[in-house]
Order: sequence, then structure tokens, then C-alpha cells
Amino acid sequence: MKTLSGKILKLFGWEIVGKFPDIKKSVVVIAPHTSNWDIILGKMFMNEMGVKNIVLVKKELFFFPMNIIMKIFGTLPVDRYNKDNSIIYQSVDYIKSNSEFNLVIAAEGTRQKIAMWKKGFFYIAQKAKVPIVVGYLDYKNKKLGIKTTIYNTDNVKNTMIEINEIFRNAHAKFPDNFILDKRYS
Repeated sequence: MKTLSGKILKLFGWEIVGKFPDIKKSVVVIAPHTSNWDIILGKMFMNEMGVKNIVLVKKELFFFPMNIIMKIFGTLPVDRYNKDNSIIYQSVDYIKSNSEFNLVIAAEGTRQKIAMWKKGFFYIAQKAKVPIVVGYLDYKNKKLGIKTTIYNTDNVKNTMIEINEIFRNAHAKFPDNFILDKRYS
């Protein structure tokens, strides 16, 4: 372990599996997301990998003094209800305007149990012309890492079927809150 993040993960029994691909820009989709700990573990993992990354977080968490912590933590506030300035276009602009930008998003788009995942991560990757890096958290075996990188984002259905298959045996912190997207399983 080369960073403080890595040492903390190891101290708590987490094992890092896989390597981040040698790319400067991507959408990193992580699942299962059933706990706020997922974000913290994911950030520590990305820091240990040495990957510059930003996590999208609902703007409601950006209140004083939490906004200072969120900024230090490497997050961007998003207004989930502003239809005039969609998260997709905000994110694409962020990616395109930076030479190195790996945007981390929960695959499901929420910690709640939902039968139909939000597909914004797919459309962000497609419009920004960047790959989707598929990361995971396995609470049962205390592993976190990278499963694969999807470079072809031509077809939402095929990509979502592939991602659903990757997460078929996922072990969430709160298993009752995680199900695959029923449209693609």
C-alpha cells in the first residue's frame, strides 16, 4: 500500500483487486451503492490507485461546514432537479474541459433499492467519448477494485446488459437494498 488511503483500507481488512486502466478520462461506475461508506471506500481506492477523480454528490450535502469537507474530498455538487442544466451535460463539460478527469458515479444512482437504474453514467461516457471503467465493492469478501473497462458505448442496451452481468453476484453492505436493473437482467 503506497498511500494513507491504502494503509487505512488494509488496516480494516480490505483488499484491492485489479488495476485502473492507463487512461486519463473516464466515467467510473461503481456498485453496489447501498451505504454512504461506499463513497468513502471508493475514494480511498481511487486515491490508492493514484487516479485523479471526482465524485458527483447531491447539492443538498453542500451546506456549511460540510461544503468545505466535500470540496476537500473531491466532489462536485449536482442539482438533480434542475432540468434546464442536466447532470449529463454538466458532467460532459467537466470531462471535456479537463486534461485528466475520471468521474465516479454509483451505477444505481442512489442508495435506495430501485428496479430501474439511472443510465446517466452511460450517456455521460457516450457524449464525452470516454470509456466506462467498472468498479465494485464486495462487502462479504472485503474486496474492492476494477472489473473491466467498456470502450464501446454505442448501444445502451448492450452496455447495461454487460454491466448487469458484472454485478450479478455483488455483495452490498445492505444486501436488501441492491437489485440489478430489471430491464436488463
